[in-house]
Amino acid sequence: MRFLANENFMAAGLKVLRGAGFDVAFVAEDARSIKDRQVMEIAIESNRTILTHDRDYGELVFKYGYRPAAGVIYFRMKNYLPAEPAQVLLGLLSKPNFTFEGQHTVIDETGSIRQRPIPTF
Repeated sequence: MRFLANENFMAAGLKVLRGAGFDVAFVAEDARSIKDRQVMEIAIESNRTILTHDRDYGELVFKYGYRPAAGVIYFRMKNYLPAEPAQVLLGLLSKPNFTFEGQHTVIDETGSIRQRPIPTF
């Protein structure tokens, strides 16, 4: 899997994912201060799954019609250690038949995971 970590994704999490062998582009390294729509466009063009703590990406998908085929993962976590979202993600990636592709996934600090298909039309 290839990811695009939004600027609000912690560098410690980035290090965990890269250390596990994942290809992770980081907005803060490559295109600091760009708008959410631009992040979405990069993710769509490069077929990367967005990692974010920003709920606006759900609005971009369901209200404004962006269609990131690789999916969006929204970490709706308030109190967490810097690497914790990445560790949760690694746990999910190790589950057979679990996918983020074509899904808007919400993960909260209680461990709840909700997925909603991203419309393809």
